[in-house]
Amino acid sequence: MFYIGVLLYFIFEGFQYPGFFLGLTLISFISFADDIKPRSPKIRLVVHWVAMLLMFYQWGLFSMPWYFTILALVVCIGILNAYNFMDGINGITGGYSLVVAGTLCYINNYRIAFVDRNLLYSLILALLVFNFFNFRKKARCFAGDVGSISVAFILVFLLGLLMLKTHDFSYIILLAVYGVDSILTIIHRLILKENIFEAHRKHLYQLLANELRLPHLLVSSIYMALQTLIVVDYLFAYDRYLYLMVVLAALSVLYVFIKSKFYYLHGNN
Repeated sequence: MFYIGVLLYFIFEGFQYPGFFLGLTLISFISFADDIKPRSPKIRLVVHWVAMLLMFYQWGLFSMPWYFTILALVVCIGILNAYNFMDGINGITGGYSLVVAGTLCYINNYRIAFVDRNLLYSLILALLVFNFFNFRKKARCFAGDVGSISVAFILVFLLGLLMLKTHDFSYIILLAVYGVDSILTIIHRLILKENIFEAHRKHLYQLLANELRLPHLLVSSIYMALQTLIVVDYLFAYDRYLYLMVVLAALSVLYVFIKSKFYYLHGNN
């Protein structure tokens, strides 16, 4: 659905951002194929790398020192996988992505123009349609790998454009809630000596939805509301980097507190 939205934009708006669109096509295709029948991790990884390099070309990243490309590749691949791992309950991928896309739209329209606004409108429209069918107790459609990875690819592209335009990397705060849940869950699993590439149920949102039995839509709404509150305050913060550090620290403390409290009461790791 997200790919179709960008495809229509690409066709009707004069084939803008061809490198990005080709990368999105490759990564959506391999993700869709993997949803139908699991593919080799090596093949998926190679396709992801190629897609990322095409996106970097669109960014103009290759004009910068080589280590920027290596760093960006590691970070972007990590974001894509984190987004995929976070897609586990109804409403969370569509709802959270709508908050991020809406924030980017506001920044583009009222703060600094960094991308064609019609691309943002196409993405938001696709998210609204998806949420209509997914943000409900009994979802009528699911994102799958193709949905979660493609929307993550689109958002990473937009965030990258914004950061390169402004030279302000504190905009990564738009992914703060997902980022803290993903990174701290990986650290938790490493401490437990688990294989971080195997399926699990240790994300905080999974604990809230599956172990504490909170309604899926409530958990998704909490993630959306928390990210919304963070970005609203961020946009009016005096020192954005200081605010970013405070937010990441606060989210980390909250994550550890909730998890430790739960495992202490239930006697689990």
